[in-house]
Amino acid sequence: MVFYIKRTIREFSQGIKGIIGLFLNILYWIFLGPLKKRFIRAESVFYQMRFAGLRSIVLVFFVAIFTGIVLAMQSAYQLEKMGAVIYVASLVAVSLCRELSPVLTALVVAGRVGSSIAAQLGTMKVTEQIEALETMAINPVRFLAVPRFLALFFMLPCLTILSDLSGILGGFLVGTRSLRINPYLYMQTTFKYLQLKDIYTGVAKSFVFAIIIALVACYEGLNTTRGAEGVGRATTRSVVISFILILFADCFLTAIFYFSKI
Repeated sequence: MVFYIKRTIREFSQGIKGIIGLFLNILYWIFLGPLKKRFIRAESVFYQMRFAGLRSIVLVFFVAIFTGIVLAMQSAYQLEKMGAVIYVASLVAVSLCRELSPVLTALVVAGRVGSSIAAQLGTMKVTEQIEALETMAINPVRFLAVPRFLALFFMLPCLTILSDLSGILGGFLVGTRSLRINPYLYMQTTFKYLQLKDIYTGVAKSFVFAIIIALVACYEGLNTTRGAEGVGRATTRSVVISFILILFADCFLTAIFYFSKI
């Protein structure tokens, strides 16, 4: 038992050091690397943006709209007892924009995109394709990690905004169809209590979540060993670690926004 705890702590500390080192390496190639080698092909970034963003739209939309529907029904159950059903509109909007949309979207992307990145890079690692890149004097971080990092960094906030709108639509459907709230009154109540800070705090979280997903997935993929078994392990570790770090970062950022009254 003690040996297992020590090994876990050692692996965790090594992983944190590796992820921080990868982050600094990515920043170096984006901002400080030699001009000729710093150039990142736009095609690579756009391809990863399409994979991470456009192909996740349908999944994010359905997750968000069903979340908005469920949230509206559950909150209406309690608010009806106080004669305050109209406040379902503001409750759904604020809850989604500040908390649920960025977290749920990040978890969906970590499960879909992060696992795929880890599997792709892990397969390249165990089949010695990464060593082949190094032989041709191509830095694997610049060629493989940077486009995926940039794609997630820009696309996850966009998906979060889509999730906000989809969730509000789900609440709107319940409020106007099931609860018989006037559509105009529903939207008026939504935007009366939904402030700009509720939106940008959620979007700010999504930037941090995107960094977490990209770094964990790329690190696990680039450090894969032991063939096909290692690829499966790296994919699983990528998803699990990303989930844990996303929830931890969400708790930390929420505390900062709350205590600083942002």
